[in-house]
Amino acid sequence: MSARIGVVTFPGSLDDRDAQRAVRLSGAEPVPLWHGDGDLHGVDAVVLPGGFSYGDYLRCGAIARFAPVMNAIVEQAAEGLPVLGICNGFQVLCESHLLPGALTRNQNLHFVNRDQRLRVDSTATLWTGGYDQGQEIVIPVKNGEGCYVADERTLDQLEAEGRIVARYVGGNPNGSARDIAGIANERGNVVGLMPHPEHAVEHLTGPGTDGLGFFTSVLKALVSA
Repeated sequence: MSARIGVVTFPGSLDDRDAQRAVRLSGAEPVPLWHGDGDLHGVDAVVLPGGFSYGDYLRCGAIARFAPVMNAIVEQAAEGLPVLGICNGFQVLCESHLLPGALTRNQNLHFVNRDQRLRVDSTATLWTGGYDQGQEIVIPVKNGEGCYVADERTLDQLEAEGRIVARYVGGNPNGSARDIAGIANERGNVVGLMPHPEHAVEHLTGPGTDGLGFFTSVLKALVSA
């Protein structure tokens, strides 16, 4: 039986279908989850996709964190459930305190949409185990509030514990502290990533297949668990 990976749809989600497709291409079964449903239906992992969750006018992800589905995700993430938050999903993870810091308005105040080079700095998470340490990949970035910020103590802790998952190379598109593109929690089961790996899973529609590794990594971890 293949692993079942849930993909949450919030009001304003744009990339939930893309995330489902990436899950399917990785070899897992995508399971649609609705934000108003507190039941995760027995999925083995969860993806919070990109988009514009309701309440973004207040602060990105600030209202979405109170969705019934997030109560279940927070509870099960504490028990080891793999969770990947992409773009707006990263914002929701920070607002839900599953990850430290916050995502703020891009430093240049412009929406950024381009293919972006990243360096994978940690392969110790459930979502990056299939990459090589220091491997450079190219996946799209598209955000207006993608600037990762945290106090210096938190940034130092992330560095010391190897929890910076990926960094921007070849130019920082949004002004994120220390070029951070993604981070993980202490256990390595929760990862937030601003760029969009689900848009780089096949040559036909993206800049290659560099993003597929996030989905195949967690599938391999689930199958071998």
